[in-house]
Amino acid sequence: MKNKILNLVSFLFALLLIMGGLNKFFNFMPMPENMAPALVNDFTAFIEIVWLMPLVGTAEVVGGLLIIIPKTRALGTLVLFPVMVGVILTHIFVDPASLPMGLVLWAIMGWMIYDNREKFKKLI
Repeated sequence: MKNKILNLVSFLFALLLIMGGLNKFFNFMPMPENMAPALVNDFTAFIEIVWLMPLVGTAEVVGGLLIIIPKTRALGTLVLFPVMVGVILTHIFVDPASLPMGLVLWAIMGWMIYDNREKFKKLI
């Protein structure tokens, strides 16, 4: 039962990241109108660095696809870890109002890391 729940949560997590990554390439989701000014400034700077948006978008799409497949979930977690560090730091320092969402995403990521801890022991 635990495996089925983890697979479902991982699938939803991956879908969120894949959609976010694809949006960085195709810009099909509109930006919210009530964004904090500091967050708008950060996104503007993020867009000015021409190579950064495609890099993060690629990491999100590839990592999300790897997370969907249980056998490659550990690799997907490694690919997405730096992106998720950026997500949580943005929620903490730039837009604290949306911190609960960032914490939920980190809880899911933590669960996947814990579930694959044997594979990660080789890296330490």
